[in-house]
Amino acid sequence: MSILKKVNVFRRILTRSLTKNIGSSQKNQHIDLTQKIEIKRVLISRPNHRLGNLLLITPLVQDVIATFPECKIDLFVKGGLAPIVFQNYENINYIIELPKKPFKNLIAYFQVWIKIKRQRYDIVINVDKGSSSGRLSAQFADAKYKFFGEVDENIALKHKDYEHIAKYPVYEFRSFLTKLGFQEKENPVPSLDLKLSHTELAEGKKTIDKIVPNDKKTIAIFTYATDDKCYSETWWEEFYEQLKTKYQDYNILEVLPVENISQIGFKAPTFYSKDIREIGSVIANTEIFIGADSGIMHLASASLTPTVGLFSRLNQNKYAPYNNNSVAINTNTSTTEESIKVINNILLGKN
Repeated sequence: MSILKKVNVFRRILTRSLTKNIGSSQKNQHIDLTQKIEIKRVLISRPNHRLGNLLLITPLVQDVIATFPECKIDLFVKGGLAPIVFQNYENINYIIELPKKPFKNLIAYFQVWIKIKRQRYDIVINVDKGSSSGRLSAQFADAKYKFFGEVDENIALKHKDYEHIAKYPVYEFRSFLTKLGFQEKENPVPSLDLKLSHTELAEGKKTIDKIVPNDKKTIAIFTYATDDKCYSETWWEEFYEQLKTKYQDYNILEVLPVENISQIGFKAPTFYSKDIREIGSVIANTEIFIGADSGIMHLASASLTPTVGLFSRLNQNKYAPYNNNSVAINTNTSTTEESIKVINNILLGKN
C-alpha cells in the first residue's frame, strides 16, 4: 500500500471516529405536531463520487418526490457525475459538489460548506450513516428537521431487504416521517432509475442497429470490474461460449469499460462510450444485462433492463440489482450451467 493510500485510510478512520456521534442529540429532537408541517426544501447528502453510489440514491430521491411532489431537492455529492445522473429529475434544484480531491482544492472545498450553510431547508437527509462528510453536512445545514441515518433495529426486523444500500434509506426516511405526523408508506421501494428520455432510448436503439444490423434480440454483457470483483479471462471465455451456444438466436453485445478492456478478447461485437446516459440508453434496448457487481451493473439496473449481477463477494444482499426481473447470482455457490438456467428463465419471462 502506497504512503498516500495509508494516509487516506488513517484519515478516514480518524474522521469517522470524530464524527460518529454527530447527530446523536437529534434522535429525540422536539417536533411540535400542533403546527402544520410543510416540506418544500430538502437536502439529500451523499458525498460520494462513484457512479453506482449515486445511482443507488435515485430510489430515495423518487420517494421524496412522490411524498412531496412540489418540493425542491438539493443534492450534496462529490465529483461531477450527479448532474448527468439526475439530468431528467425536475425536482432537483442545486447540486452541491464536494471536490473529488478536497486537499488539492481547499478553496472550492470550503465554498461548498458555505453554500450549504447559506440555504434554509425543511429537512436534511444523510443517506450513509458511515459517511463523515454526510453527518457533518446534516449537522452544519440550517434545517428544521435533521435525519442522520441511524440504524433502526425495529425497521430492520420489519423489512427482510433492509440491508440493501438503496432500500434502507427509503425505509428510514419513511419511518422518520411518521415522527412528523405523516402516515408510513408500505409500497415497494422504487427501482434505480436514470430516467432516460424517449429521445435517448431511440438513439440507443439506433446505436445497437448499427453494431448488429439484424432482427435478433440482444443480450448485453459487461466482463470487467474492479479488484477481486473482476472474473478471470478463463471464467468469462467459458461463460461466453455457453451463452453463444445456448442463445444462437440472440446477438451478444459486449459493453466495454472506460479502460477499453475485454475479458473475452473482443470476440463479441462491442460498444464503447464514456457517456453514461448513452451507455444506459444502449443497455435499455437489450433484453438482459449480465455483469459483475460494478457501477455499470447499477447503470443497467437504472436503465430498467433485467439485470443479472454476478457476485463473488459476500455482499449481494447489499448491492443486488432488484425489480424488473433482475437477480443476483453468487458465483461461489452456482455453476455456469445454473447461471444460464437463471438467465433463461428471465428471457422466457420476457417473451
